[in-house]
Amino acid sequence: MGIFSKPRLRSHDRREDMPEGLWNKCPDCGAMIHNLELQQNFQVCPHCTHHFLIDSRDRILMLADSGSFEETDAGLVSANPLGFQGYAEKTAILSEKTGLDDAVVSGRLALGGHKAMIAVMDFKFFAGSMGSVVGEKITRAIETAIAEKRGVIIVSASSGARMQEGMLSLMQMAKTCGALARLSEARLPYISLMTHPTTGGVTASFATIGDVNLAEPKCMIGFAGPRVVKETTHQNLPPGFQTAEFMLEHGLIDAIMPRVQLRERLISLLGYMMPGGN
Repeated sequence: MGIFSKPRLRSHDRREDMPEGLWNKCPDCGAMIHNLELQQNFQVCPHCTHHFLIDSRDRILMLADSGSFEETDAGLVSANPLGFQGYAEKTAILSEKTGLDDAVVSGRLALGGHKAMIAVMDFKFFAGSMGSVVGEKITRAIETAIAEKRGVIIVSASSGARMQEGMLSLMQMAKTCGALARLSEARLPYISLMTHPTTGGVTASFATIGDVNLAEPKCMIGFAGPRVVKETTHQNLPPGFQTAEFMLEHGLIDAIMPRVQLRERLISLLGYMMPGGN
């Protein structure tokens, strides 16, 4: 019987010297994709165009003119204003693991020569939740844009307001929106990009009030989760509810922007919207 038995598939054999973390499985189409191929394709599946989550710093490098990014307000870290048990330890662990001080990276950059301020949220840090530091860094970025006559780009990826900071996290909604109102009074543009997922207090504040609201394909955009909405409204949710495509159809966003096209679109928008084309 031994000579007729089927050989084991080579793909099932695991070599001890095989490096880990070289491949990713696409959650949409199931294709196995080498990390190098993903990097070369802006972390987008080459088979079905699924957009993988992308680090804040990688996204900035993808967008900025070479060598133009200058980080601002680095080193701001969350306190524990409510004395929430284990919060300080959790933020310290996440900071060491991710290399981030909090869930947003902000700074100056240029896109096609157009000067702008950018704030990019990072889902790896506390699920991109918005606490006092996130609100403060975004507000400071907007204030710098006003002082230096720059456009503002905010890239959202968030689970919403940070529970561990309670009312102080909710205050960031009004704080950031107030700063954006002053930006509008200065006749400077604000472009919002929503990525997967954009939810909670971030959706209900700065993410959805851009002069131009963009979103990546198939990303989730909403306030509460679908289960909570269904239980609250006692309604069956329509197909595609809370996707970028659904939001485009219903007027919340202006365009769905594949990642590979994003830089050129931002350059075009800034060229059109900046005073004097600066």
